[in-house]
This record gives sequence, C-alpha cells and structure tokens, in this order.
Amino acid sequence: MPDLTGMPSGWVARVPRREDVAALVTLVQAHQEMAKGSGSVDSDSVESTVAGTGSWTRHQALVTDGEGTVVGWVRIHDRAAGRTMVEVTVAADGLDDGDADRLAGAFFAWASEAGRVIAAGRDLPGTQLDSGAYADDSRQRRWLDAAGYRQTRTWLQMSRPVTPREAEEGVLPGPREGVGIRRVAKHDNGLPVAADLQTVHRMLEESFADHFNSYRESFPEFLSRLREDPGHRWDHWWIAEVDVDGETVPGGALVATILQPDASGASGSYVDYIGVHRLARGRGVAKALLHTVIRDAAERGHNRVGLEVDDDSPTGADGLYLSMGWATSYRTESWHRDLTLD
Repeated sequence: MPDLTGMPSGWVARVPRREDVAALVTLVQAHQEMAKGSGSVDSDSVESTVAGTGSWTRHQALVTDGEGTVVGWVRIHDRAAGRTMVEVTVAADGLDDGDADRLAGAFFAWASEAGRVIAAGRDLPGTQLDSGAYADDSRQRRWLDAAGYRQTRTWLQMSRPVTPREAEEGVLPGPREGVGIRRVAKHDNGLPVAADLQTVHRMLEESFADHFNSYRESFPEFLSRLREDPGHRWDHWWIAEVDVDGETVPGGALVATILQPDASGASGSYVDYIGVHRLARGRGVAKALLHTVIRDAAERGHNRVGLEVDDDSPTGADGLYLSMGWATSYRTESWHRDLTLD
C-alpha cells in the first residue's frame, strides 16, 4: 500500500483499480476546467495508466476521503535513466484549502521517495523529478514551489483547424526539390520495419540534442512509452529524406497520434514529436512534415492538428507554426527538482 503521511484523519491511500477509472477521469477533468477553463480527458489513456501498459512503468496512488470519494491521484513515471515524471492531481472543489495543501504535500513527498527508489533501482546517484502545471493554475504552482521544484520552461499548447479541402491534391504545397516524406515501411503482416523505427528514434534524439533539458531515452524506452498511448498508430509515423551530394539520407521525422473526438464528434491529430536533423535544416523539412500531417488529418476526416512548442524555442518554431495557421490555446509550465540519494 502507498505510504502517504500527513493526510487528514479518515482518508485512505491505495493503488488505483480499473473500476476507479471513471472517478479519476472526473477528477482530472474538473482540475483542467478549474486551471484552464475547459477539460477533455481521454478515458482510454486513464485506463491505460491505471490498468494497462502505462501502469507497468508507474508508481501511483489515489486517496479517498472519509466518505469514499476520490480526492487525489499521484503518478510517478520511470521514464528514462535520470528522468522521473511526477503528476499530482487534487480535487478542484469539495476540499478546504488546508486539506488540499496537506494532500498535495503528501503526494509530492511520496513522489520524492518513489524517485529515490527508481534511481537506486537504476544504480544512479539521483534523478530529475519532472512535473508541471497549467500557467494559470496558481494552486498547483504554489504546491510545486513548496515541494522544492523550480519553474524552468513555458510551453505553448497550439491547435490548427483542418478543412476537408486540404485533402485535395495541390491545396497544400509539396516538399521542396531534394526533400521527400514517407511513412515508416511495413512488413506484409502490417508491423513496421525495425530499421525505420530506429531511424525515427535516431532523428529525434539527434535533432533535440541541443534543445532545452535534452536527455537520452533508449530506443526500447521510447518505443514502449509511445505505444502506451491509446491514440498511437504506426501509420502516423513519417520520415523525411533529403538529397545530400547525390545520396538520399534521413533528415527528420514526425510522430503523431489520434486525438479523441471533440464536442463536434470529430477526431484530431496530435504531433507528439517533430525533429529536423542539423544536416537538413534550412531546406523546408519541418514545413513538409507538417503539411504531410495536415493533409493526412484531412484525409481521415479529422478537424484539427494539435502540438506543443517551447515558448523560448531556439529554432523559432513557434513563429513557423503561427505562420502555418496554428494558434495558442493555453500555456503549460515545466517544473523540475534535482533529487540525489545522499
């Protein structure tokens, strides 16, 4: 059982079960509505975290009050060597400020202990605890500060509408000369070719090497984590190829997932990763990849493409997205704490 201390009398901590999924969806959605004015929670993603493949790499606990109502949920994800993700959700209403503060404090303290266990299990001297908050969520930001985290970055959560016409030939520009975009290749049984998956991983790792807080994620970790997402589809992985001195070589990659239907009933596409290798920069590779995912979304009847971009991006990516029709829906923040075993 989770060892959470400092909670109000009568509250109980336990590991979440599959039958808790509906209550956890309600908990997270209420928090989103309070923090950013709207909420949209994928129940399949919650179920994966609680009782599916996403649960395999996570330590987690939920807390119920004296009446058995779920009032909080904490998830600690052993994402990669030296990187531990921490997600804390406390009920947006129904709790007085003192009880909410005590619960959040207990969650972040337990996350620290879980981080130490994870680091020790990897034979590391410590780990970075990586958490976050919506930029307008003063409550979550206060809890993070009290737990010893520091705000390190702001991210723009952007969305672009997609129209059916963008599926038509010639509406969106094609790649420049010397640039090609293709999906990862598949075997006859429908599974992707390993060499292409490895190429996508290498392109992304090398593309982000000079970006904020970059760290190495092994190929098995990368593959396992992305497959945890219920929106994952192999046919949403693309490779950019460029001509260099008469030789065709990989120059970038894009990995997207499917977003759950919005209020209109239409699904969307989400750009999880887009990376352009240094050797291919300045050749319109990013635009070509983005036009590809827009066209693909239109062909599937999706009505939007979402993505996240660093508000201080050294590549000026936010300007590119704005010029291509994306607009910021809301902002989030990264908060980090360096944890050592000493």
